[in-house]
Amino acid sequence: MPVLNRACELQAEATEWRRHLHAHPELLYDVENTAAFVEEKLKEFGVDEIITGLGRTGVVGIINGKAPGRTIGLRADMDALPLEEITGKPWASKTSGRMHACGHDGHTAMLLGAAKHLSETRNFTGRVAVIFQPAEEGGAGALAMVRDGLMERCAIEEVYGMHNMPGMKAGHFAIRKGGIMAAPDKFQITLHGRGGHAAEPHNTFDPIVIGAQIVSNLQTIASRNANPVRSVVVSVTQFHAGTTHNIIPEEATLSGTVRSLDEEVRSLAERRIGEIAMGIATANGAEATFVYDRACPVTVNHPRETEHAARAAMDVVGPDNVDTEVDPSMAGEDFSFMLQSRPGAYILVGNGDSAGLHNPAYDFNDEIIATGISYWVRLAEQRLAP
Repeated sequence: MPVLNRACELQAEATEWRRHLHAHPELLYDVENTAAFVEEKLKEFGVDEIITGLGRTGVVGIINGKAPGRTIGLRADMDALPLEEITGKPWASKTSGRMHACGHDGHTAMLLGAAKHLSETRNFTGRVAVIFQPAEEGGAGALAMVRDGLMERCAIEEVYGMHNMPGMKAGHFAIRKGGIMAAPDKFQITLHGRGGHAAEPHNTFDPIVIGAQIVSNLQTIASRNANPVRSVVVSVTQFHAGTTHNIIPEEATLSGTVRSLDEEVRSLAERRIGEIAMGIATANGAEATFVYDRACPVTVNHPRETEHAARAAMDVVGPDNVDTEVDPSMAGEDFSFMLQSRPGAYILVGNGDSAGLHNPAYDFNDEIIATGISYWVRLAEQRLAP
């Protein structure tokens, strides 16, 4: 089944939805207007049940097939980013300091298009739950929906997600079994030294010098502690200390991120950051406190469901346009919480030659909307075949 004719017919309408959402971005859980827009469209489509308030502002539409059966979930995210847009497009953000810089507007539009088509045709048995999630951008909205009983209340047995990918040819797909997105953790190290006059460093325990040693030594976690074939990234992204040129400060604060693709390496990195920070601080006469914040887990695609997702994508764009062994990304994705709750898979769809994600010049490629709609429809009809 190539791109659906009906999906092509829906593309202009779905593009209008997408551009409306793009012009009116909302952040994290505060997506009331976006959720209301989604709810209004689902009502227009005639879905059989609409559930609101899951994960505070999440929306789920239930579409019944031609006969009773299992339920699968299809998920899109709704929230934007705190970023000033520079695209200059007619549909650019109307709210200063907010923009859809990750394509969640496009994800929502594609899933709405699929919901409209599935509501019209109902060429499946069982039920499709279309899931519109808030707070993907650092708010763990997926976890909030799961904790609010999403899977149990909707009787979901499998769950699937999709994300656009700049730099990948428009409309192509990529997926892999196992870890496809990393666990994006955060850490902070506070060094407590002894400050003093910059002309008398021998009377101080300089937290800047100590911090510099820690920054350098943290790089040995990837190069000397972790198995070379098991990826981990440890990046110090902030170093704050001092107030002027002639004072050695009392304290310094370092913070950054750890990206890993399995739990063993994740735990190794957490342990070694603490050991390195404490050890170097103690050796230099200072003290250190260490906080490690585990965010969402690794996004792990289940083998059988990955094959189902890849097959649906191949049916739409052909086998030559689906990469089933894509390299994993070290970015994070809270869809991982849904995949911990139910088997499923997360697939990437090419956005073409656009600016990168989380870039103020980014814009979702409306030309891939019909491809995304067709994928969702094919996946639902395949998994719920009579």
